[in-house]
Amino acid sequence: MNLLPPLSLYVHIPWCVKKCLYCDFNSHPLRSDVSPEDYVDALINDIEVHRRQIQDRVIQTMFFGGGTPSVFEPVLIGKIINYVRDNFTLSIDAEITLEANPGASDRIKFEGYRKVGVNRLSIGVQTTQDHLLAKLGRVHSGHEAINALSEAKKIFDNINVDLMFALPGQRIDELKRDLSGVLEFVPEHLSIYQLTIEPNTWFYRYPPKLPDDDLASEMQFEIESIVDECGYDQYEVSAFSKPDRQCSHNINYWKFGDYVGIGAGAHSKLSGAEGVTRMVKYKQPKRYMDGVFSGDAILSSQIIGSESLPFEFFMNALRLNSGVSADLFEKRTGLPVNVVDSHLKALEKRGLVTFSNSVIKPTTTGMRFLNEVLQEFL
Repeated sequence: MNLLPPLSLYVHIPWCVKKCLYCDFNSHPLRSDVSPEDYVDALINDIEVHRRQIQDRVIQTMFFGGGTPSVFEPVLIGKIINYVRDNFTLSIDAEITLEANPGASDRIKFEGYRKVGVNRLSIGVQTTQDHLLAKLGRVHSGHEAINALSEAKKIFDNINVDLMFALPGQRIDELKRDLSGVLEFVPEHLSIYQLTIEPNTWFYRYPPKLPDDDLASEMQFEIESIVDECGYDQYEVSAFSKPDRQCSHNINYWKFGDYVGIGAGAHSKLSGAEGVTRMVKYKQPKRYMDGVFSGDAILSSQIIGSESLPFEFFMNALRLNSGVSADLFEKRTGLPVNVVDSHLKALEKRGLVTFSNSVIKPTTTGMRFLNEVLQEFL
């Protein structure tokens, strides 16, 4: 691992207008006891903690996630971008993404984000059906979602749309209407996820009735067929893009690149002489902010042992339809590929992975049963 991987910067904004019923991300309803300005000051102090690790490296991408980053005014987002640009080496053509929700943004905000340097907008539509949005606990309507897409398209030339499927009570025709409504705007990228019930959510405590496995699979096939006909390439488990419009930030994750995470609950993964280190910041915003200013914002930090690196690598890399090279495995982990030979042969025998011409690649079946594939490396 002499040659360090590409580096990304993730910025976590932990607030939302309202917590969605399915959400297990580190997000919190807006409160008045923490000001956005103070939080941004904490973020800037946080990145300074990592100066030693990143000062000589180029930051290739930035990603503002949440939560709902669009609850923050553009001037605050711009303050963070400008600080990074002025004090570190931000690539001149860096992809800078901001997540926005229709219920917490409008055209004026979109124009402001574009002006301060955001060049990729990710809009959390999820569905355009009002009754399904209500079941999910979303704060926007289908009309607001479509209107947000319409306004964003006038300002940004790189847009991602988040959609979900297999929602409580959802029918195939409703899914098709979602896809039709979104595809009318020809977004450059689509992220389409199946709803799963996660611990520590409202849905986990009060499980809704979801479509059965057969219907969910039918929906998955319908999605893949429709977006393929519209010229999108499925390059990752849940990501589809127009040619050359893949999400560079996420690809860096999937290829086991490095990233610094600043913000409440943010994760970092950094390579160095001592190996691969993972860090997690405190989750509660107030605790995190107090920690930043007292020099104690890191909840946990650990070096990943060599026995765990193959799982860590493939947990990310096997999300990519194109697979990864054996050479990349060796560069990112510092291990020879023969340490996983027996695992790869076992997966090949089961028809879940192929390993030919030095490329390790999941099969179509392997992509659909990725958790089963990963069990092999545990």
